[in-house]
Amino acid sequence: MSSRHLARSIAMQSLFEWDFRGQPTAILPAMVEHNLSEFGPGLKETEFANDLVNGVIDNLPKIDELIVKYAPEWPLNQITIVDRNILRIGIFEMKFYGETPPKVAINEAIELAKSYGGPASGKFVNGVLGSIYKDMQPVEETPTIKPAQT
Repeated sequence: MSSRHLARSIAMQSLFEWDFRGQPTAILPAMVEHNLSEFGPGLKETEFANDLVNGVIDNLPKIDELIVKYAPEWPLNQITIVDRNILRIGIFEMKFYGETPPKVAINEAIELAKSYGGPASGKFVNGVLGSIYKDMQPVEETPTIKPAQT
């Protein structure tokens, strides 16, 4: 497992715990630190894990708005805690982080969903993030054909 993948996994576990406990932001840094020492001793990407967690928290309203928009059949509170936080990390990396190529963010989120989510989690995460990615792409304009001048 690459160290960035492990850092994403630890970030997801920390956000899961935070969300499960009712989103107590004051103790979130301690949760992250505990999970880093428990699941990633010697991990070199601790700053990356912290960037993910802090970035998700700092952009939470915008991120959750995107989840609601791109998963309209699923109210936010009815998405499993695991899937919801995997989506949050994926959206943060795609839209706000700027250092991760969007396709890498999507692939990593799908892998987390397959490892930690339910049987349909990978497809669900892929569908939501894929739709966001599609809308991020510039629209190609159809060239206008000018009538020949006589």
